This record gives sequence, structure tokens and C-alpha cells, in this order.
Amino acid sequence: MGERPGGEVEALMSRYQQADSEATAALIARLSPQVFQFFLAQVRDRSQAEDLLQDFWLRVHKARHTFRAGEPLLPWVFAIARRTKIDQYRRTKNTKTHEFQLEELPDVASREPEKETSPELADLLKTLPAAQRETIWLLKVSGLSLEEVARTTGSSVGAVKQRAHRAYEKLRKVFGDRA
Repeated sequence: MGERPGGEVEALMSRYQQADSEATAALIARLSPQVFQFFLAQVRDRSQAEDLLQDFWLRVHKARHTFRAGEPLLPWVFAIARRTKIDQYRRTKNTKTHEFQLEELPDVASREPEKETSPELADLLKTLPAAQRETIWLLKVSGLSLEEVARTTGSSVGAVKQRAHRAYEKLRKVFGDRA
């Protein structure tokens, strides 16, 4: 998961821009697991993460012409993923503020718990504010550099360093409590 695809995914993207269907399928197969895990870490709901992934690929398809050959692909990909998640959050927030709850909530205790690849990591990350969680995910799980995370999130390298430092401090406290 932390593996950084090299020039191979950039080549696939260039071929995808040229309407190569084999490259499209290969690109989707290569990036979907990593992007899905990014969404799952953010929303912590498998069904919602799957919906986000579908929305993400629609956006990639519409924006594929904006990718510049020679540039790293992952910052471009995660910028779209981040926008997809933000837009979904805004949609659901707006919907919830205008809805009235007419029925009782479903029985949450009877639900089967979601299966995750690393429950400890997910539990630790959920203790962080959203911006810090996203920064740690992009840096440590997706393997982006500080500069790439800054480009993805639209912030400065200094802001990324600060968010990461604060996240590390909070995680150290959590680890201290669990030890």
C-alpha cells in the first residue's frame, strides 16, 4: 500500500489520455485499491468509500486532459480524491441540515462490524482531526513526499510539516495511553 508507483502509472495515464482501453483498465486496477483505502480511512464506511471511488473515477475521466505528461501522477490523483471527499461531505452535510428524522435510528448493535485491513491504524487515525488524518495518510500510507502532499492539499510544505508534527504528537499521547 505504501508502494510508490514509478513511471509506469504515468505511462498508463498518458495512454489513457489517448483512449487506450487496456491502459485504462490497468490504471484503474493499479490505483483503485490505494484510493479506496484513502476513502475508507476518511469515512470509515465501506459502502460510502465504494461510492466515493466510483465518483472519483468519473471525475478522473472528465479531468484526464488536465494531467500533464512528465508530472508525478499521485499528487494529481489524490487532489481529485480529496476534492471528491470534500464535495461528498458538503453534500451530506447540506442534506442532513435540511432533513427531519421521522423514524427511530436503526439498531446499530445488531450490525456486523466493518472489516478493515488494519483496525489499529484506523482506530489511531480516527483520533486525529480530519486535516491531520489526511496528511498522515498521504505521507505514510500513500507514500507521497511533503511537496506532493502540499500540492495535493493546496497548502504549503510548512503547513504540511506542522499538521504532521501535531498529528505525531497526538499519536504519541495515544500510544502512551495504550502502553
